[in-house]
Amino acid sequence: MISFQTGLRAIIFSVFLLLPSVLLADTNCDEGAGPLNTAQLQGMTPQEITQKVAAREETFRQARNNYTYTQDILLQELDGSTVTGEFRLVQDITYDDKGGRIENVTFAPQTTLRQISLSPEDYEDFRYKMAFIFTTADLPNYNLLYVGQQHVDEIDTYVFDIAPKKIEKGQRYFQGRVWIDNHDLQIVKSCGKDVPDVVATKKKKNVQENLSPKFVTYREQIDGQYWFPTYIKADDTLHFSGSGDVHVREIIKLTNYKRFGSKTRIIFKGEAKDDNNPKDPKDSNKKP
Repeated sequence: MISFQTGLRAIIFSVFLLLPSVLLADTNCDEGAGPLNTAQLQGMTPQEITQKVAAREETFRQARNNYTYTQDILLQELDGSTVTGEFRLVQDITYDDKGGRIENVTFAPQTTLRQISLSPEDYEDFRYKMAFIFTTADLPNYNLLYVGQQHVDEIDTYVFDIAPKKIEKGQRYFQGRVWIDNHDLQIVKSCGKDVPDVVATKKKKNVQENLSPKFVTYREQIDGQYWFPTYIKADDTLHFSGSGDVHVREIIKLTNYKRFGSKTRIIFKGEAKDDNNPKDPKDSNKKP
């Protein structure tokens, strides 16, 4: 989530109100996608698909803890097409023997953001939420609606809309759409936002607003087995109550995946496969 800056930033806020309205922006969920086929499923029910996907997502989550990678985060404020403020953070991500995440910062210039500030929820999004891993433990928390089949960047997919069944206090959830490889039954693309937003109301006028942009996440097959997130993009206008609109753009690149552990074993189609002997990687690039 992103919050509007307060305190001494009120001066910036006053200046911002005098600026021309920013151009409306919207993250494009449909880029690279063909027509949506809404015909009924054959051979498998939506419930069977989601259960298989959730089981494989748990394997994916465990496997990712055996890979190092580089995370490059770019967040920009825009006035039309002009960048007016920027946050940048590059980290090498590793894990300790207990699966704890270790972040080694390699590049972090001074932020020039003026209109918004980053909250703890933003950093949680950068670390976990925007990748959206949907495991068996998540199944009871979400409603999933099968909407059809679609060809996306050379991949034939099942398409589901997903939303939390209810919002528990202190918890945040993904709401949007996911595309599932119809062969590997793994998520290859997701598009939506993290909810709930924190907004000002008549009863809570002085609340610190915290808004999340709509984003799209692309995955790429690594080592012929795991569909890992490699590219995340948001291009959205955040509507702050009483403070006007802020156009933001986020680009997160996750690169240089390298396996460093050998504990993970993956089970596909009922057969255990040794994680040390992956199949040849497929030539599949999910970046737009």
